[in-house]
Amino acid sequence: MVNVAQATVSGGFFRALLDFAVSLGADRDALLARTGVQPADFADQDARVPLEAYKALYRAGQQMTGEPALALKFPEATRFEQMSVVGLICQAAETMGDALKQLNRFSRLVVEVDGVSDGPRFQLTPRDGELWLVDRCANAEDFPELVEAALARFTCEMARHYPDFTFVRAAHLTRARPAHAAAYEPILRAPVTFGAAWNALRIEPAWLTLEIHRPNRYAFGMFNGHADALLKSLEDAKTARGRVEALLIPLLHTGDLAMDDIAKALGLSRQTLYRRLKAEGVSFDQVLDALRRKMAETYLERLSVNETAYLVGFSETSAFSRAFKRWTGSSPRGRKA
Repeated sequence: MVNVAQATVSGGFFRALLDFAVSLGADRDALLARTGVQPADFADQDARVPLEAYKALYRAGQQMTGEPALALKFPEATRFEQMSVVGLICQAAETMGDALKQLNRFSRLVVEVDGVSDGPRFQLTPRDGELWLVDRCANAEDFPELVEAALARFTCEMARHYPDFTFVRAAHLTRARPAHAAAYEPILRAPVTFGAAWNALRIEPAWLTLEIHRPNRYAFGMFNGHADALLKSLEDAKTARGRVEALLIPLLHTGDLAMDDIAKALGLSRQTLYRRLKAEGVSFDQVLDALRRKMAETYLERLSVNETAYLVGFSETSAFSRAFKRWTGSSPRGRKA
């Protein structure tokens, strides 16, 4: 059982790094022995593994594979959406700027880092007419692989999905120039400055408005048919509640669910929407709460508790679990069982 007070990484990321190191020649059992983690600890992609064990896995992997650039090559060989629900949520965004917003909202699901309690981990910072994407992770000094893998994840995913788009112009890293420095530029796809004041990528500003290629409008394609049918039935409803629900469904996973925005989308003032819902005996918050419950019960039939929580707009599984118990009198994990 992981101590909830200590920083953790998702089981999906731990397993993916383990598999990658093994693919390069490391012995699986020997790697796990160095981390103190058992296979059952990361069998669930949404399980939490101590961050210290993840660091130990990196260090053991570098040693056993003879690959000092393991943190750079890991993102090059793996796909974000296959390791974490966060990757799927980002793919469901409209633009790269929207995806960055979702990444910051859910980044702790991938890995918990120090130093970002006062704002997003990945911060856009204009400087001297240029735009920088800064990783504010404070673990960089004793765990530089964490930052390097994150920045490489940006460049590798972009190269994979948008090979003709010039994303990065320069890369800055706070670490001293390592012996394997030559491995950085090909993966970060830009000139690299070591011993810099921050860990950051100088990016092309047009990246923020770059539209994302995605198969459907939802966070998970597997629910496209179900959600389309539900949307149609709601759009056909003549009640104010039905119209509100129809607008809320594709937005649940984003967490951006303000009554003002829904009223505007309906061509109404907030007060008019309030009156129409009140005439039907409900409030906006009640409609949202009931919709979350209905969708959660549907998702739990096929998804994990963590995935369900984020699909219905909860950034923390604990908050979703409390809400679900309030709705049903039982825990979502009990419902899964």
